[in-house]
Amino acid sequence: MILYKLICKDCEISFDSWFASSKEYEKLKKKKFLNCHACDSFNIQKTLMSPSVFRPKNNTKIDNQSLNSKIIKKTIVEYQNFIKKNFDYVGENFAYEVRSKHYKNKKTSRGVYGTASKKDLKELNEEGIKVESMPWVKNTTN
Repeated sequence: MILYKLICKDCEISFDSWFASSKEYEKLKKKKFLNCHACDSFNIQKTLMSPSVFRPKNNTKIDNQSLNSKIIKKTIVEYQNFIKKNFDYVGENFAYEVRSKHYKNKKTSRGVYGTASKKDLKELNEEGIKVESMPWVKNTTN
């Protein structure tokens, strides 16, 4: 069995299809049995594909990805610790507290952090109140 990535030259949709062999693909194409599922065109061609290569379980690329995600998580946790130490937690009242500080010109007080919806963040930015969001992860070290 062989997997080909195919493309419809009429509607530019690409899709995968299995064939018994490359000869089987050519035979089906010649008899016009290959058609696009989107536009029903018979103008189908193979695209470039990379071979599927089996890798050993101790692959360094996977190890590097794991290492990178650990570094990223560690960095996020460091930012979180800084925020917890230097800002006041306001929970779900984040949008209200930020507006209160902005419109009352309380710029000398400590910053705040909390939870806000995407809609709240968008509205705050539209009002000219600069806010940022960041991922928040649990610091679970085993």
